Amino acid sequence: QAQLVESGGGLVQAGGSLRLSCAASGRTLNRYTVGWFRQAPGREREFVAAFSRNNGHTYYADSVKGRFTISRDNAKNTVYLQMNSLKPEDTAVYFCAAGDRIIVGLVRSGRQYDYWGQGTQVTVSS
Repeated sequence: QAQLVESGGGLVQAGGSLRLSCAASGRTLNRYTVGWFRQAPGREREFVAAFSRNNGHTYYADSVKGRFTISRDNAKNTVYLQMNSLKPEDTAVYFCAAGDRIIVGLVRSGRQYDYWGQGTQVTVSS
């Protein structure tokens, strides 16, 4: 069973940057589709970005496209989310998730992921 631990969250001013990390233990992360999701207070969890193990492609929510970049370091068994040009509306708890049976068309669906981290808080001040 894969265990995921996020880190890198914090408080940043609008326009700033943060890099989130998702470190895995127990499994080799490059065998999984890995996604980032976020949940703001009073709102439903939403998809942010994903790296598909099936085709090696990356996928982004429209709201973060061009500002966020998902990447992976196989040697460190870690997936990153580089977040630039942050906005107050990016404030949320960010979760990484992994699954090994996710078809490409469903990478944006959190229900498809089997393993989740505990989350890391990102707060963007205006």
